[in-house]
Parts: sequence; structure tokens; C-alpha cells
Amino acid sequence: MNARKQTCPTSYPSTKLAAVLVLLFERAGELRVLLTTRSKSLRSHPGQTALPGGKVDPTDVDIIATAFREANEEVGLPLDCPDIYTLCLLRPFLSSSKLFVTPVVAFLTEPSVLEDLKANPTEVDCIFSHPLEAILDPSIARKEPLVPIGSEHWPYEVELHSTTDTVLSWLNDATYRMHRFRSSASPIKGLTSEILTATAEIAFARPPTYERYAGGQIKEFAMLYRTLKDAGISSQTLTAASTPASGAVTPV
Repeated sequence: MNARKQTCPTSYPSTKLAAVLVLLFERAGELRVLLTTRSKSLRSHPGQTALPGGKVDPTDVDIIATAFREANEEVGLPLDCPDIYTLCLLRPFLSSSKLFVTPVVAFLTEPSVLEDLKANPTEVDCIFSHPLEAILDPSIARKEPLVPIGSEHWPYEVELHSTTDTVLSWLNDATYRMHRFRSSASPIKGLTSEILTATAEIAFARPPTYERYAGGQIKEFAMLYRTLKDAGISSQTLTAASTPASGAVTPV
């Protein structure tokens, strides 16, 4: 990776900043994304699908360094790998644990690098990948070795894509639509699905085949902030469930 200037997306307290790595690669002419299943022994989001990442460390040069350091610690992705190119940053997302999470999008030109990845057992139970376009069109995932319907890893009756609409009373009764996608491991949902939807919309320049937002759902960050302010709620109470997926892209 080339030298770069400090990347700080917000004046949010540094202890609340985090980054995730959206590592894309091509296999059999298909764009895929690297994912993990978090260890069930973790206190935060055990057993859930995640992108490699975590909180900013004081020793990190910038938010990009955070994403790659965490990927190295979690799955052994080589640091300063000449086959990985950082493409851009997406706008920050706010997680349910009140972290300001910045997605770092990168492309791996040599997929054989993934063969040497090894899960850190204290943080990761499983390393897997998923077709990025399947986040926009879940039917594409039918060719994947998907977990069984009704199993521990897909306890839903629908085949590929599940949604739940929730009314947020603390956000002036705005509605949020949670999306879940069946995979070869754990369900892709929550903040991870939000980030991947934003990434896929940019990569393929089209919207999803399904209705992404619920009626009355707040889609733009500026409107969300105004609603929070009008309701007298601190922006630090914002959760991943209320974070819209559209937003700015910062090239690096």
C-alpha cells in the first residue's frame, strides 16, 4: 500500500472509531467478498457474520491501517500484500455498540493468497466468501453450498432472503427493515449486510431486486441526524439498525 494521509471520517471520539475490510476478489469470473463467522466465545455479536475489522488502535497510522491490521490478526491476511489494492472508503456506519465503522474497500488480484488464511480461534470460527452480486439478487446464491433451511445457521422458512420491519419508537416511529441473506456459513445480516449492499450498489451500478427500504424508513444520513436532533436524542444512541446504507465514497 502506498503512503497516505491520515484518514479520520469524523470528530467522533477516537475510542469509538472502527474500520472493517471489504476485501473483494474474482473467482470464475465472479466478484466475491471475504467474510467471517465470529467466535461464539466473544461477548459482542458471537456467532454472527462479520467483515474483518475492529476498533482503531492508537498505533494505527489511519483508518485503512486499522482495517488491514485487524484482518491480519483475525484471519492472517498478509500486511502490505502487493496483490491487494485499496480502492476507496465508504461513508461511516454506526454500529449497535456505538462505534463509528468505516468500510475500507480493497481488491485482491491473486486469490491464492486466501488459501493461506487461518482463523484466529479466539475471534473467528469460520472464514468463507459470498458472491457480492447475490446481495443485490439473492437468487444468485442458489449455486452456493448453502446451509440447510431451518438449521442453526439459517433458522428461517424462506429460501434465500429474510426481512423484518421494526418500528423505532425512539426515532419518531420511523421503520427500519432488517435484511438477512442465506450463505454457506452464518446469515449475512445487520451492519454487515448494510455495508455489503452499499458496496454492491456501487460495484454493479444498480439497486437490489427486492424492496430495500420499509415505508417511512429514513434513507439519508442528514435526515436521520435531523430526526435525532428533533427528538432530543444524542447521535451516540444511533444503532446499526437505523443507519441508512446510501452515502459518500472516498477514493484513496
